[in-house]
Formats: sequence, structure tokens, C-alpha cells
Amino acid sequence: MGVAERRYTVRDLAKMKGACRQIVMVTAYDAIMARLADEAGVHILLVGDSMGNTVLGYENTIPVTMEESLALTAAVRRGARHAMVIGDMPFMSYQVSLEEAVANAGRYLKEVGADGVKLEGGRVMHGVISRLVDVGIPVMGHIGLLPQSVLKDGGYRMHGKTQEEADAILDDALAVQEAGAFAVVLEGVPETLAEEITGRLTIPTIGIGAGPRCDGQVQVITDILGLGGDFVPKHAKIYAQLGEAALNGLKQYVQEVTKGNFTPGRPEN
Repeated sequence: MGVAERRYTVRDLAKMKGACRQIVMVTAYDAIMARLADEAGVHILLVGDSMGNTVLGYENTIPVTMEESLALTAAVRRGARHAMVIGDMPFMSYQVSLEEAVANAGRYLKEVGADGVKLEGGRVMHGVISRLVDVGIPVMGHIGLLPQSVLKDGGYRMHGKTQEEADAILDDALAVQEAGAFAVVLEGVPETLAEEITGRLTIPTIGIGAGPRCDGQVQVITDILGLGGDFVPKHAKIYAQLGEAALNGLKQYVQEVTKGNFTPGRPEN
């Protein structure tokens, strides 16, 4: 059975790095977008804690709960046939204790059918990643800019500009790999540093705001489809203006209903 006929696995990703094939990952938060991304050929669907900003209306990712994350991960899993589905563990769902981290991570696999989890942090999370992997839970790491640490850092900024920071991020990458993660997200780091880390690691690197030299890229789906309003992150690229199209369609619907001439079928011009 070929990859196109089944779900992608961690072994497929390792082979893609070995063959210098780029890995495509996007966030998804519901079955509709999961189906579309899956049909487009996306390899990994990350049910990111960015759901806090994009679909739940929070100011940042910190308020996202386990139950919210699990519910959206289940929806994405139902919409995807071939892409790996990775649940993004919310803030404080894995930092309290190893026991709690294992219990919460296990819920993604056991209850909603995810193929693995992602968590933020490098050396400080070595023990957590190692324990999760030991019990059979695939883990994707995340280093560099850490959205769950935005309050501690005083906002979103590029990490790794100084030699001290760059050395620390490289050490984080090596620690995540040594702990057993199958891949690592590099967010908000200089292109040269991302390229160095990618060359040093045997596991795939997936960049966001880290330049084109990683083993793959991840983008927030609402950004690349023009659903995020006026703000577009520097690392994003808009491929479709669905927000504008949706607004125009809704305005036409409102107009027809208020004028009393709504009928099923094609909209009137």
C-alpha cells in the first residue's frame, strides 16, 4: 500500500528528510478545512493552540483548554484521510508533572485518534518528551519563539539573533532530538540558524518564520487563506482571499432576505 492510500507516519517523514523532500504542514481546526487540506496533499495537520487566536476569540493561546483542544482535534481527525493529525498540547497541560503530561497526551491518541502531540520547549522539556516517547506517544517538539511564553517574553519577537541565544536554541534542538521527538518546529529564528539546525539534526525540522532551508514549512490556515482580517504576520503568504469572498456572499444573502426576494438556487446578480 502506497503512502497516498494510507495515513502518513513518522517513518514517512524521516524518509522525506533523507530524500530531501519538503514536508507540508498547516494548522486546521475543523473537519471542513481538514478535508480540503488533506485533498490538497498536505502531509501534517496541526490542530494548533493557535485556535485560541483564530477560532476561539482569545487574545493569545494561553487560555486554550484541554477539552477545547481535544474537541477540535477530533473534528480534524474526522475530516482527514491521509494527513497525520497532531494535537497541540495547551499551556499547563504538560508542565505540571510527568504523570499529568502522560495522561493528557494519551488522551489525544486514545480519545480522538490523533497521530501524535506537539509541545513547546527544548532542554527544559527533555524529560517530558522522553517519558511520552517511552510510553508510545509520538512527540513533535517546538523551539525558538514559543507562543505559550509570550507573556514571559513580553511579546512576539525573533529569537536567536545573538550568539548566546543561537547557541541555546541549537542546544534545545539537540535535546529535543535526543529525547526522542520525531520532528521539531523552528519558529521565529534567523534563516542561517534554522539552516544550521536542519543540517545538524537527523529528525525533520519544520519552519515558521525561519526561512526556506528547513525540511518543511507550517503556516496557520486562516493566514494563508485570507481569513485573519487586516493583520497578516510577516512570515505568512496569502494564497486565497476567502474572508473577502465570504463577507461579500453574506452581504448578498442579507440583502436578498431583507428585500424579501430570497429563493433557493443560484444567487441573483
